[in-house]
Amino acid sequence: MPMPGLAGGRHGADELRPLVETVYAALTEGARDRAGAAPRGGPESVAERVAKAVGDVLPRGGTGDREALYALVHVLAEGAADPAEPHCAAHLHCPPLAVAAAADLAASALNPSMDSWDQAPAASELEARATAALAAVVYPDLPAPDALVTTGGTESNQLALLLARERAAGGPRVQTICGANAHHSVQRAAWLLGLPNPVVLATPAGVLDPVVLDRTLDELPVRRALVVATAGTTETGAIDPLADIAKVTARHEVELHVDAAYGGPLLFSRRQAAKLDGLQSAVSVTLDLHKMGWQPVAAGLLAVPDGGALRPLDHRADYLNAQDDTEAGMPDLLGRSLRTTRRPDILKIAVTLRSLGRDGMAALVDTVCELAQTLAAKADAHPGLTLYGPPAISTVLFRPADASDEDVAELRRRLLYEGRAVLGRARADGRLWLKATLLNPRLRPEDLDGLLALAAGPPHPTGSTEGTTAP
Repeated sequence: MPMPGLAGGRHGADELRPLVETVYAALTEGARDRAGAAPRGGPESVAERVAKAVGDVLPRGGTGDREALYALVHVLAEGAADPAEPHCAAHLHCPPLAVAAAADLAASALNPSMDSWDQAPAASELEARATAALAAVVYPDLPAPDALVTTGGTESNQLALLLARERAAGGPRVQTICGANAHHSVQRAAWLLGLPNPVVLATPAGVLDPVVLDRTLDELPVRRALVVATAGTTETGAIDPLADIAKVTARHEVELHVDAAYGGPLLFSRRQAAKLDGLQSAVSVTLDLHKMGWQPVAAGLLAVPDGGALRPLDHRADYLNAQDDTEAGMPDLLGRSLRTTRRPDILKIAVTLRSLGRDGMAALVDTVCELAQTLAAKADAHPGLTLYGPPAISTVLFRPADASDEDVAELRRRLLYEGRAVLGRARADGRLWLKATLLNPRLRPEDLDGLLALAAGPPHPTGSTEGTTAP
């Protein structure tokens, strides 16, 4: 058996070129065979197709590079819920830019490990420069803001609570306060870090109420608190009133963290950035560019107003950041993450920023926000639909008029199992809604019309799933 090719080194590109062509073919033909937003037939049908394509996952004798690549990439593409398809709009799951995906190929081929400088000489310097530039978008008036690269909003929020805990070391334990609209990772992070259960404030209007927050802080027995506000909730895309919340936290001398995993890229846009006024008052900000940043997963960040805030993460492991190496000038990367081995996810982000510039990123942000406004107007005017309300960012909630919650849930599953549309579900105002999160800047008006036509179609009788699992 010949020795398998390597992706890196002087001959790596030659080894990759024919395999990339195989991937191109498998992606193209898989998408053609899927012929829609998602695979038809539901979980059982997908499982059958994958089992047939995979066969023996670990055969005695291999099938060779090209056959293995084609077979598995094809079945993955055929069975994908593809966010680049016009009617795939369920989640904060963006269609990645081609240039970002191409950069990810280079990252995989070169395989730097971002835990020591001698494994990632150029990648570590690129990360330092790009994270500082992105932190300056969040904190434009400060001299030395910085950011860490994370796997996404969950890790960023965990790091934010960890840093708050360490700042409070030796004093009362930090009490986290958040709205019921906050991401679930806030409560999980408190549990993971041994902090008190968060005080969760009701958000009947969908956002954290500064008056209720003020009253809660007045009554708080422990004076060490971290308030977590949200700029772009997963349910409705709502943005908490950050400026008013910042005034409340300043008056009570408590810290503010903002989870802007979804809404953070609004900062690129002159037209949208004002929605995040007050963000700069936060001691930390979560960003997530694999949402409204058009990056392949993963592309999260945690920004802080000064790089010194990250010192509690410093750690020493002699084989990675020996003291004498550090003193000799080799950068110490171990305090840049709680992970050890990690990919150079900054490469795709930096390539995208260089390719599009701030204005290009702003244009994409503005486009999806405008598409959401258009979809909301169309839904509001549609006689068969009820609109929840105007979108704050790019999330639009609607439901068939006069449908029950059971009908809404059944309609969503039917469209998914038929491969015709992938819509999310959200509870708001005491009802279940269909959710469209528009992150595809190439959507056309007719795509929006088609999506609403599917959503307004007559639901099957409640509880009926017959016929939804046929391929």
